[in-house]
Amino acid sequence: MKRKIKIGTRGSQLALWQANHIKSILEEKYPDYSFELVKIKTQGDKILDVALSKVGGKGLFVKELEDALLDGKVDFAVHSMKDVPVILPDGLHLTAITKREDPRDCFISKNYNNLSDLPKGAKVGTSSLRRQCQILNLRSDLKVEVLRGNVETRIRKMTEGIFDAVILAYAGVKRLNLIEYVKDVISEDFSLPAIGQGALGIECRVNDDEVNNLLSILNDEDSSVCVRAERAFLRVLEGGCQVPIGAYGKIIDNKLVLKGLVGTLDGKTIIKETVSGEKTDAEALGEALAETILNRGGRKILEDVYGREIGS
Repeated sequence: MKRKIKIGTRGSQLALWQANHIKSILEEKYPDYSFELVKIKTQGDKILDVALSKVGGKGLFVKELEDALLDGKVDFAVHSMKDVPVILPDGLHLTAITKREDPRDCFISKNYNNLSDLPKGAKVGTSSLRRQCQILNLRSDLKVEVLRGNVETRIRKMTEGIFDAVILAYAGVKRLNLIEYVKDVISEDFSLPAIGQGALGIECRVNDDEVNNLLSILNDEDSSVCVRAERAFLRVLEGGCQVPIGAYGKIIDNKLVLKGLVGTLDGKTIIKETVSGEKTDAEALGEALAETILNRGGRKILEDVYGREIGS
């Protein structure tokens, strides 16, 4: 009998693609093991008619998976890194961050080629305050409205004419082989990605040495460095889904270059900064970038939304 390893995953088409992708890598590497997907419905999958910022934010997509890990019902879980809160439950950790897919946002529309083409008052759908802020900063005349649901549902609402355009993570659209709908991939200069966007996170129990050892092959060092820096940035900002926050790290000439932003919901104010340094200083760079943005006005933006003091 092969030793069975259970993989926790959400049930959306994208989540299943991601979990099956990880499963196929492990099956090829470890023929003496069997790997089984366990589909788990999260609170975020059940609440589809309310903005995430109003119902609890990112943790809605991972809590039930983490409960299953802690209860021993699954051996590890596959997450989209942009859904993973920066604080994990005691006893769990991210044992691997996979090689990142293209982290940029993309523009999807039937009748228009990019944001600039949209007529005044056009309706744009997105699930993200980060995108809303940056879109309105570029085009304050557009109507940005909440759009929830899986990738296919969001695209369908555009094709049915409910929205003139929708903005999605390019990585998910590529993984589902739906790039025929993409009219434009938006430069990071105009739409800085979400923390961790495009990467998968593999979460498991800290004390499960066997599973941790199996999963070590999934970790991509450069992607891990960048995402850890982005998450350190978010951790200092105490950010969730209530405030437009973005960050994107990349490796250039063996150095980490990290961009970050904090903005207002109406897009009228965006504070954006860049830092660079050694890859070994990833978390420190993320923290330093956050402090710079806080001191340039980000603290006031955050405190106005949270109604409490942020940091020092």
